[in-house]
Amino acid sequence: MEFFNILIIQTAFLGDVVLITPLIRASKALFPQAKIDVLVIPQTREVLANNPFIENILTFDKRKNKLFSLAKTIGQLRSNKYDLAISPHSSVTTASIMLLSGIKQRLGFDRGLAAKFLTFKVPHLSNGHKIQKNLFLLSAFGERQFSQQTELYPDGSAEAKLDQILASLPFNNRPLIAVSPGSAWATKRWPLSHYAHLSRLLYDKKYNLIFTGSAQEHLLCHDIILKSGAEALNFAGSLSILETAAVIKKCNLMICNDSGALHLANAMQTDVFAFFGPTVRSFGYFPFRKNDHIFETELSCRPCGSHGGKTCPLGHFKCMTEIKAETVFEAVVRKLK
Repeated sequence: MEFFNILIIQTAFLGDVVLITPLIRASKALFPQAKIDVLVIPQTREVLANNPFIENILTFDKRKNKLFSLAKTIGQLRSNKYDLAISPHSSVTTASIMLLSGIKQRLGFDRGLAAKFLTFKVPHLSNGHKIQKNLFLLSAFGERQFSQQTELYPDGSAEAKLDQILASLPFNNRPLIAVSPGSAWATKRWPLSHYAHLSRLLYDKKYNLIFTGSAQEHLLCHDIILKSGAEALNFAGSLSILETAAVIKKCNLMICNDSGALHLANAMQTDVFAFFGPTVRSFGYFPFRKNDHIFETELSCRPCGSHGGKTCPLGHFKCMTEIKAETVFEAVVRKLK
């Protein structure tokens, strides 16, 4: 089949948008004559900036005045006259957008109520990484295999700006470690005291530390740095998404929770050490490169939810508290040798 005007929709979180970059690249490879647009929420739009496979990045502001924004988005999409829409997100809202926008061919996963709105339905694989599942959507058009490497495109001006800032770090020619202690879900965060203990150990080893995250996580990073007594840079809230990605690219290692930070690091091909507590790798959102490592505690109560929650349902939070800073520190030292 030939398509010339393709829309890919992913209106979930930052990490979900990073994980569709292989699907975008593969769609362009499969249909090189096609113009590819992507629809995301405003908060994740920057993730796809400078991507050479995308013609236009459109936004649907579903978090503010959803009905008005929905009508506006549908009107815009109808005028663009897409001949194929692809959705890796099994959402009734997304499926409705595709249908009401007059897009004749609609591709998605054969699961849930959203499948009723589709013209092409592909099984949602039960195992493997979410990237593999997303790419499997294209099996509707053949058996071609595609690279699973995610990608982001910071511009050169961001890297030059960051070189000047990083020159202020205390230890010249020593490893640079990014630390991202935040998460939208409280139980997905390794405890502040653990991060502070680990930061002190790393600083005493003369490793350079930089902290990254959102503006809402700036204070968390500040408190960890203060409690650890380490000399570190706190970039949380002061850099854009792609500037953060550019910083991560310069690091030898990213230490983080099961959060968007690990997906940024994977996209920049920086090795990841990640803490998994309420969630598990079988959900499909794990760091996927060969030198990545997940720290987790085997407990019968894991997983306790698809995202985690505000508090541990059983009140003990052992899935995170039992991952010790000394264990992580020893693994970092082994790796950086």
